[in-house]
Amino acid sequence: MTANPVSVNSNACLISPEIGKSSLAPAHPPLKLGILASGSGSNFEVIARAIQNQQLNAQIPVLIYNNPEAKAAARAEKYGIPSILLNHRDCKSREELDTKIVKTFQEYDVEWVVMAGWMRIVTKVLLDAFPDRVINIHPSILPSFPGIRAVEQALAAQVKITGCTVHIARLEVDSGPILMQAAVPVLPDDTAETLHARIQVQEHKIMLGAIALIAESNRKYCD
Repeated sequence: MTANPVSVNSNACLISPEIGKSSLAPAHPPLKLGILASGSGSNFEVIARAIQNQQLNAQIPVLIYNNPEAKAAARAEKYGIPSILLNHRDCKSREELDTKIVKTFQEYDVEWVVMAGWMRIVTKVLLDAFPDRVINIHPSILPSFPGIRAVEQALAAQVKITGCTVHIARLEVDSGPILMQAAVPVLPDDTAETLHARIQVQEHKIMLGAIALIAESNRKYCD
């Protein structure tokens, strides 16, 4: 029997790989995460809260933000996490910005880089400094709808399902090995705002899930 699309639970989603009760279990040693954020910092706060609540065995030595108006800095202050403004407008090239980012992260002994709403294209400078240790979150089920305005792209294409992806970053925008994805239904009356709000709920889940997978892998490697 085919379900009536109007009756679909607007908060329903499918996550791959599945997040079980043990997926946020402690690992040793904790991951040292350097966070990059450009806007509200909601994904950053989800990670910080999970660490504070001992749901995620990680540390955030530092947050870097590039927009002076970013609310992420205030969120970092709330959790006692140092935040550093590296304004891209003060840099002559993307490489110059990434050089400053790398230097800062190295000073704080960062092991993994998390682009949590980082609205800048990264370069070889950052990716070479942290090989296969830079992750990004994108509001679509990649490889569909890469680049900017992914939610608007999905609505324009009239797809019935979209979602979000956490992946290892590569030079090509929104490409690289996929760590975790979540599917979100597109409802008949969705706007970019309503759809993005539901996608963001799932972003928070798979961001934690992906970091937990990395932490578990790190634990096995250390053992």
